[in-house]
Amino acid sequence: MTDAPDHRPTMAGITIVDRMAQAMPVLLVPILLVLGFLAIGNPSSWLTLTVSGLAMGMMIFIMASGLTLVFGLMDVINFGHGAFISVGAFVGISVVLGLSQWAQAPSLVLNLCVVLLAVLAAMVVTGLLGWAFERVIVKPVYGAHLKQILVTVGGLIVIEQLIHVIWGPDEIFFARPETLKGAVTFWGAALEKYRLLAVAIGLVLFIAMRMVFRRTKIGLIVRAGVENGEMVEALGYRLRLVFVGVFIAGSALAGLGGVMWGLYQEVITAGMGEEMMILVFIVVIIGGLGSVEGAFIGALMVGLLQNYIAFLEPKLALISNIGLMTAILMWRPQGMKPVVKAK
Repeated sequence: MTDAPDHRPTMAGITIVDRMAQAMPVLLVPILLVLGFLAIGNPSSWLTLTVSGLAMGMMIFIMASGLTLVFGLMDVINFGHGAFISVGAFVGISVVLGLSQWAQAPSLVLNLCVVLLAVLAAMVVTGLLGWAFERVIVKPVYGAHLKQILVTVGGLIVIEQLIHVIWGPDEIFFARPETLKGAVTFWGAALEKYRLLAVAIGLVLFIAMRMVFRRTKIGLIVRAGVENGEMVEALGYRLRLVFVGVFIAGSALAGLGGVMWGLYQEVITAGMGEEMMILVFIVVIIGGLGSVEGAFIGALMVGLLQNYIAFLEPKLALISNIGLMTAILMWRPQGMKPVVKAK
């Protein structure tokens, strides 16, 4: 007696389909680059806009990476994240202004030291602020999204007012460190030095976060906590402490992003973090909650699309990111690379 032929899909076929589905979001960035080149036409203009878009995307990713971890792991809707961006910018730029002799010296080493000290100061202050924010404001409202929105928005307003008290209500204008001013010429395109630095920092941060989450024990615990927190706690790990650590790290990354964005704009205001939260939330939603890779891809797409559209049709630039989010969610309602939690 012979067995009936099995017409079900083979495992190899399923694997290929799954891999193609996983690869599609990664291909969106190179597809966007090609479409931008075809639409713009001029290679030098395309290269200038591309580097600018990548720099913008990297800085948005730095700010969004912390929030996507907090949102994905802790299930906390933290509108106060914008306050950490603003505080980081003010602390970091205060260091830059305090070390103005180093910043204005024609020495790349001294200038990079100024940026490094500004970043470290901003991350330490915002990390401590994030710890206090989580203990006092967020901890009592775990699991209650409506209350989280209300109290974190209130915390954002309070911190913005404290910025006015400490640094004053006026905008602060400043200049970048001397060797980070200007641009280099490549292939007929003018590439700003600072934007190249921003791209490099964003790439290093993404690679470092990816290695931590995939190759270290703490990264394994965090990833397991995203997927099944009850199982992690059953194994004896204190997931609540991991939550606090993630919140502190996310706040510190917001401070880093604030410094980078402040140096990019060469002006800082108390409300700059609140303004950036629109783009940050778009990136987090596009990427998929809890997904660092998704936030990275989403941030690059947001930065590139906004620069391309602003060049081709300036009036559409304001709605380009909303249109992108709508298109992505219609295609993948859970985001491009969602972290699926166990039920």
